[in-house]
Amino acid sequence: MNQDNHNSTRIAHSGRGLRYLEGREWWLWGFATLVTVVLTIGIASLAFHGGEVRTNVIDSRSLREWVRGLAALVLLFDIYTLYQHLQLQRLRRRLSEREQLFHLITESAADMIAVVDRQGHRLYNSPSYEKVLGYTAQELGETSSLEQVHPDDRLLIKEAAKNAFQNGTSQCLEYRIRHKNGAWRVLESRSSVIPGGHGETEALVIVSRDITDRKQAEALLEHRTLHDELTNLPNRTLFLDRVQRAIAVAQRHSDFKFAVFLIDIDEFKVFNDSLGYFAGDELLIQVARRLSSSVRSSDTISHRKNERIEKDNSEDAVARPGGDEFALLASELRGPSDAVRVATRLQERLAQPFAVGGQEITISASVGVAFCGDGAVDAKDMLRNAEIAMYRAKRAGKARCEVFDTAMQVEAIKRLKLESDMRRAVENRDFLVYYQPIVSLQTGQIVSVEALSRWELPTGIVMPSEFIPVAEETGMILPINHQLLYQACEQVHRWQTEYPELSNLRLNMNITAKQLAQPDLARQIADALLVTGMNPGSVDLEITEGIAMVDAVRSAQILSEMSALGMHVSIDDFGTGYSSLSRLQRFAVDALKIDRSFIFNLDLDEDSREIVRVVIVLAHNLDLKVTAEGIENEDQRRILIELGCDYGQGYLFSRPVAPEQLQQMLATTVQA
Repeated sequence: MNQDNHNSTRIAHSGRGLRYLEGREWWLWGFATLVTVVLTIGIASLAFHGGEVRTNVIDSRSLREWVRGLAALVLLFDIYTLYQHLQLQRLRRRLSEREQLFHLITESAADMIAVVDRQGHRLYNSPSYEKVLGYTAQELGETSSLEQVHPDDRLLIKEAAKNAFQNGTSQCLEYRIRHKNGAWRVLESRSSVIPGGHGETEALVIVSRDITDRKQAEALLEHRTLHDELTNLPNRTLFLDRVQRAIAVAQRHSDFKFAVFLIDIDEFKVFNDSLGYFAGDELLIQVARRLSSSVRSSDTISHRKNERIEKDNSEDAVARPGGDEFALLASELRGPSDAVRVATRLQERLAQPFAVGGQEITISASVGVAFCGDGAVDAKDMLRNAEIAMYRAKRAGKARCEVFDTAMQVEAIKRLKLESDMRRAVENRDFLVYYQPIVSLQTGQIVSVEALSRWELPTGIVMPSEFIPVAEETGMILPINHQLLYQACEQVHRWQTEYPELSNLRLNMNITAKQLAQPDLARQIADALLVTGMNPGSVDLEITEGIAMVDAVRSAQILSEMSALGMHVSIDDFGTGYSSLSRLQRFAVDALKIDRSFIFNLDLDEDSREIVRVVIVLAHNLDLKVTAEGIENEDQRRILIELGCDYGQGYLFSRPVAPEQLQQMLATTVQA
C-alpha cells in the first residue's frame, strides 16, 4: 500500500505539472518572439538609417559588424528557444507517460484510489470503487467524501483529514462504509498529501482496501477463542473477564452486589460411560440451553456508560469453564440469601427430565456460590471460592448448594496440603499395610486378614477416614492400592510359607470404584499374584454393593474375570446399598459381609437381630458364606453364633495392627 501511495502522489502531481509546462511554454514563445522582433527592428534600423550617421559615428565596416552581431544574437537566441522547446516537449511526454501509467494502475488496481480536496470534494475516484462498493465515479463525484461513511466513524475521519491537511501527517484508519446495496463494509485507508505551490497541502490521495472478510474472520476466530465449541457459551477466559469487570464495578459502587455460581452435574461420568459420549455431549448442550433460559437478562455485567446495563442475550451470563461444569454470573443481588434462591431455582430446572437419545434422563446438580465481598480480589479467586463451595456441596451429599465462607478456604488450604503430602508419600512409598483378622466364630481361629492402608507421618499415623476420601476424589487411590496389593500379597505369602499351619490363610482386599473402572483390573491383580507367588485361591476381593450396582453389567463382567482366575469375591457393607440378594445373583459372588450398622445393636434391638437372621439364612440358601463386621462384645458374638454366622471381624478380636503384631497373633494361634 505504501508503494501505491507513492505512485499515486507522483501521478497526482502530473496534472499540476502539465499546467505548469503549458504556462512555461507560452512564456517562452512570447519572450522569444518579443526578443526576435526587437532585435530584428534593431537590425533593420541600422540597415536603412545607418547612412545618415556613419560619417559622424561609425564607418561602414563597423556597421556591418553590428548587423552581423545582432543577427548572430538572434540566431543564438532562437536556437536556445528551440532547445527549451524540445526540453518542454520531452517533459510533456514524460508527464503524459506518467498520466497513462496512473490510469493504468488505478483502473487495474484492486485497491480503491481517490483524490480529495480541502473541502472534502472527490476530485478523482478509481474504477475499483464501483467494483467494491457499487458506486460509479460520477455517483461518488456528486457526493461528499463522508456521505457513505458510517455516522459513528465520520468524526474519526474528519480528525484524520484535519491532521493531514495541517501537519502533512497520515495514518492508517479502519472504518465502515455503506455499499450501494445498503450493506456495511469495512475499509482500511491510508492517505498521502499533495503539496500546493506555497507549501500547503492542496489535496489528499487516499488508498483504501476492503477488509470486511478479514475482520469477519478475525471476529469468528476471537469468538471461537472465547467460547466453548460444544455449547457456544463463553469459556473460562471470557467468563473470568466478565467477573473481573463486575469486581471493578463493585469497587466503585458499594451498592452493587453480585455472585459467581459453579454448577456441577452429579455423577455425569457414570451417565457418560453408560450411554456414550455422544449422549453425554447432547446432555451438556441441553443443560446449557436450560440454564441460559433460566437466568434473568440482568444476570450479566456490561462495562459501559453507567457500568450496569441489562443485556438482551441472557446466555452471556452462563459459561462453561470445562467438563460438566457450568458457571453463572448473577448481578443485582441484595445478599447471599438471594444467591441461594437463584441456585435453588437452577437446581429445580435441572431436576426436570431431559430427553436424550430417546430416553428420559433425570440428573441433579451441586452448586457452589461465591458472593462478592468474601475476600476475593480478582476473578480467579472468586471462581476458585465457588469451586471450593461446590466441592463442599458434593461431599455433603450432592444435589446441594453451599455458599463460600472463610472456613471453607481454611479447609481447602488444608486439603491442598494433604493432597501435596499424599503425592509425595506415594512417591516415597510411605503408605503402610495394616491387617485386621477375620476369625471363625465357631473355632476362634484366624482364617483371613483384611489389608488396610495406613499413612505414617513423623507426627503419627493418618487415619483412613482423613485421606481415603481425598485419595478417591483425586485418583491417588489407584497407586496407593497398587502398592498395598503387592505388599499384602508378599507378606501373606511369607506367612503361609513360614507357618505351614497357615497355608490356608486368606487375604481380603478392597476394590474401589476407580479400580473397578479400569478395564485391565483383572490383569493387574493377576500380575501381582504372579510376581509375589500368591495363590489366587487365597485372595478374597471385597467390593461394596453400591459400587457394584452403579454399572451392574460392567461389574458382573469384571468380577467374572476375577472368579475365572481362581479368586473369591465378597460383597462388603451389605445392607447399606440396594439390600437385595436377588440383585447380587448376577455376580460371581462367594461371600458377603453384613455392615456393622446392623451388628451395633444386635444384642439390644430385636429388629436388627431379625434382619441379620434373614440375611444369613438367605445367603446360606445361595451357598454364600457370611462375615459379620464390627463385633465389639461377647454378646454380639454369641448371638451371631446362634444365628449361624460363619465369620466375624471387629475390635472384640483385634483392631487393625501392623504386620509385626499380627505375626505374633498368628504365631500364638499356631502354637495353640
